[in-house]
Amino acid sequence: MRAEPIQRFNHLTIHETPSIRYLCVVHFRKITIIGVGLLGGSIGLAVKRRKLARQTMGFVRRAAKLKDCEKAGAVDFATTDLPAAVWEADLVILCAPLAQMRPLVARMLPVLKPGAIVTDVGSVKAGVVRELEPLIAKSGAHFVGSHPMAGAEKIGVNAARADLFVNAVCVVTPTNKTNRAALKKVKQFWKAVGSRVLELTPVTHDLLVSRSSHLPHALAATLANLVLNPAQPRFQTAVCANGFRDTTRIASGSPEMWRDIALANRKNLGRSVDAFVAELKKFRRALAQADAETIAKFFETAKQRRDDWCAGCASPSPE
Repeated sequence: MRAEPIQRFNHLTIHETPSIRYLCVVHFRKITIIGVGLLGGSIGLAVKRRKLARQTMGFVRRAAKLKDCEKAGAVDFATTDLPAAVWEADLVILCAPLAQMRPLVARMLPVLKPGAIVTDVGSVKAGVVRELEPLIAKSGAHFVGSHPMAGAEKIGVNAARADLFVNAVCVVTPTNKTNRAALKKVKQFWKAVGSRVLELTPVTHDLLVSRSSHLPHALAATLANLVLNPAQPRFQTAVCANGFRDTTRIASGSPEMWRDIALANRKNLGRSVDAFVAELKKFRRALAQADAETIAKFFETAKQRRDDWCAGCASPSPE
C-alpha cells in the first residue's frame, strides 16, 4: 500500500525575523533531491533546519560524492540508485544540469508515485517545462517549474548553506495545464525555505533572466578571458584588484551548467548580447568624441539605478 503524502498547511507556526517570515511544519513525508550540489545541498539543509520533511533523500551520479553529502548533512540518506531515491517520494526536486533533466526524469518515471510533485531549479524554463510537463503527467504525477534566484560561484555540496534562499526571489512558472494544488504546494515550499515567490510564464521568465542573469555571466567570462589571457603584457594580472575580482566573480561558476544555460536560452541571450553591444557602442562613441557630459551621465545613471535596486535587495545570496 502506498503511503499518502502529508498535507498539513493549517495551524502553521509562523516564525518572524525582521526580514523574512517562514513556515515551520512537516510538508511531506519524503523529499528527494536529484543532484546534491550547491543548490540541492542548500535545499536539503533548509528542509532539515525547518523540519519540512520526515525524510530527505539525495541522488548523486558518482559514489565519490556520497561521503560529501554525509559530511555536509544536507540529506538523511544519499545514493547513486535513482529509482531507490525517488521511490515513495512526495516531492522530487531536480537540481541537475539542464541537459540531464529529461534523461533523469525518463529513468524516474517507472517508480514515480502517482500524485507526487516534481519541480526543478533550472535557470531556463520554457524548454524544461515543455519537455517535462507531459512526461511527468503520464505517470500520474505533477510538474511545476521553479527557479530560485540564488546561488554562488562556488560549486558542490560543501558550499551549501541553509540560508541561501532567505529573501531570494523564486520564480515559479505554471502553465494552463499545471495542477493547481501542486502549484500551491510548490509555492508554499519555497516560501517555507525563505524565498519570495514570483509567478511568471516560462517564456517571460526566460526573456527576463537572459538580461539579468545569463548576460552578466557571459560578460564576466568574456572579461576574464580577455584580461587574464596569457598573451596580455607582463604584470597585467598584478594590476587586477578588487574591482576586477568582484566583476568577474561569477565567471568561476560551473562551466557545464553555464554551457547548458547558454544553449537552452540562446535566442534570448543572443538578443541581450546585441542590446549590450549597442549600449557599449554608444559609450565608445562618447569616448571617441571626448564627450564629458555623456560619459558623466552614463556613470551617474548606472550608479543611481544600481543604488536604487540594491536598496530593495535583501537576499544574502551573492548571486
